[in-house]
Amino acid sequence: MDVPGDQLSRTGSQQVSTAPVPVQRAPRRRRPSGEAPPLPRKLQTSGVRWLAAVVAVVALTAVVFGGGMRGLAVSVTVADDAVVRWFAGLDVPGLVGFWRLLAAIGSWWVLNPLLYGLILALLVLRRWRHLIVFLIVSNLLVVIVELVAMLGRRPRPFGVEIKAAWGGWALPPHQVTFLAGLLVAVLYTMVPEGRWRNVGKAAAAVLVALLAVGRIALGAEAPTDVIVGAVLGVTVPLLAFRLFTPNEIFPVVYRRGRSAHLDVGGARGQAIRRALTEQLGLVVQSVKPFGLAGSAGSTPLRITVAGEDGGPPRILFAKLYARNHLRADRWYKLGRELLYGRLEDEKPFNTVQRLVQQEDYALRLCRDAGLPSAAPYGFVELTPDWEYMLVTEFFDGAVELGEAECDERIIDDGLGIIRKLWHAGLAHRDIKPANLLVRDGRVLLIDVAFVETRPSPWRQAVDLANMMLCLALRSTPGMVYERALRQFTVEEITEAFAAARGLALPSQLRRMIRAQGRDLHAEFVKLLPVRPQPIRIQRWSLRRVGLMALVAALVALVVGISVSSLLNNDAANKTSLGIARLDCDRFETLWLVAQSVPSASQLPCVPEELPGWMVSGVAVNDGRSVITLDQDRAGTAAVVMELTATCDTGDAVESPSQVARGQRFESPDQVGGGFDATWYERFEGGCVTYRLHSQRDPIGRFATEARVLLSFTSRQHLRDELERRSGGRLHLDPGTTS
Repeated sequence: MDVPGDQLSRTGSQQVSTAPVPVQRAPRRRRPSGEAPPLPRKLQTSGVRWLAAVVAVVALTAVVFGGGMRGLAVSVTVADDAVVRWFAGLDVPGLVGFWRLLAAIGSWWVLNPLLYGLILALLVLRRWRHLIVFLIVSNLLVVIVELVAMLGRRPRPFGVEIKAAWGGWALPPHQVTFLAGLLVAVLYTMVPEGRWRNVGKAAAAVLVALLAVGRIALGAEAPTDVIVGAVLGVTVPLLAFRLFTPNEIFPVVYRRGRSAHLDVGGARGQAIRRALTEQLGLVVQSVKPFGLAGSAGSTPLRITVAGEDGGPPRILFAKLYARNHLRADRWYKLGRELLYGRLEDEKPFNTVQRLVQQEDYALRLCRDAGLPSAAPYGFVELTPDWEYMLVTEFFDGAVELGEAECDERIIDDGLGIIRKLWHAGLAHRDIKPANLLVRDGRVLLIDVAFVETRPSPWRQAVDLANMMLCLALRSTPGMVYERALRQFTVEEITEAFAAARGLALPSQLRRMIRAQGRDLHAEFVKLLPVRPQPIRIQRWSLRRVGLMALVAALVALVVGISVSSLLNNDAANKTSLGIARLDCDRFETLWLVAQSVPSASQLPCVPEELPGWMVSGVAVNDGRSVITLDQDRAGTAAVVMELTATCDTGDAVESPSQVARGQRFESPDQVGGGFDATWYERFEGGCVTYRLHSQRDPIGRFATEARVLLSFTSRQHLRDELERRSGGRLHLDPGTTS
């Protein structure tokens, strides 16, 4: 039940003035349309240039190579191959070994340890945001490389012996792209901005250039390929880290601190002064961080402004909010919902402006309700939708309740604050010692960012219990209970301690209670006439179960993609071309297959697909090509065909071959209820190994159709087609002429 107003006036807290201190006011200025805000958000000039570069190279790749080896693609390839042949023609003892040494910079034996090391370092340093962005960007870069490769479909340089390991299409080259991406990631996650990062950029550029020269000289890639790869590798992580981990908000530093605390010097400091003058009319003299140790949800500032009519300078308090604070609030509330279930008013804000606007509104509500909270001066916009700053009165000379002497007057003040909140239909929702200040024997209420209007009775009861626990930290439960009975009924106090338990108590309050080695909650309960029945906090719901399932699925997806795409050597061992057809007239693909086994006189192709059969993958690496076919009855990977230079037929039995002057060998083997067989098609300079397997077709009906799936085209036919398209300027194999 409510307490009459006259009782509140006798025992509650006295009215504390919340009028703003007099300060000098300057003329305010409206920012015209089109003018940049005080702190514009931008990618920096270099970021814009790299973005333009990546758009240009992808567009040119589509225009030049999207139609295959025709027209402009032939001219570019002729120029590229001339450079590659010039390097290949250098005849200096030990030069090939030097080229191999340069190419080793981008080997998987270097890239994988660099990847593992960076992830481990970010885990140790607890740079969680950098780690998340890096994992997402790494997977995104893999996808972009595959898409651009499928768009360009460019074979390796023609007319030279390829002396380096390679896999897949030449454009963009995996090693160059991933080395550039990893080095940029290292710079933006491990190296502080400034001189050392600039030195690191120069060193990274040199390493990528050396790798590019080595692989060009060994015939693995052409100049155009490495340029496209370097641009992609640099641009994707650079833009991601600048957008999602900007140095102003997530600086790379090797000192203790919180990511919530933004640097208020430099451009941001100037923007703060300008915004305060233009939007609030304040004449700023200094802006300094204040009370950082006790703040994790904003950047608290102490602002000195000119006093009114030439009077002494005045001190104001400000809280700087940015997108990272908004995201932190979202993650915090999501975590609470996953761990404990959602309280009825735990809802995140949608924008930074809404977050600041809510606190400014709450300050004005508290002022109108006569609560001893800081007087609001308004808030300013630094970067639209990104950074805002709230300005309030500064309680100079105040100390936290946890450090103050707590007498009856202080206890009455604190309890009176709760009564006024109840009368105004408000709930503070974060009553803890850090949010209760004491100055001149009076209790002051701060941090009203999450004040709720018309809260639930449970939330109001929690406020009362938390206030009584805070006051008991510096006194005794008996004294606090005795003073509380002057303003609240026994029923209200009982309800408060029935509601306040577990996560309903702020973490700071729980820590301070544990530090005293006391169970204050139990001591209060003993003072009550009747032991309260705990009010159940909602913990399980369909929403919570769905969120847990969604989070688990997303984590599994990200980790799975990361492991399969990044944390292994698949790219070095079996590189897919991302195509679903291998027709005998798809010459770009067949030229690449021919380059994988330079000695093969015949190259496999799939002239047409039989009903129920599908080419599910074509992977090409130096030394082999692998074609995988699925069948609707036999299952996935029913037939896997591998082209190599030689093969060991073992005890296989020879049978008629479909290749001129070729030999076929078959060794069927049925084991464990499934069908397994291995066939070989051997010809001059090459061999195709068929591996047939199916658990769904144990008698091997699909093997009959598999015999006619694969066809062959001669290497000479591929040579003739390349020379015809290029007008005799390009040759498939080294040493050949038109």
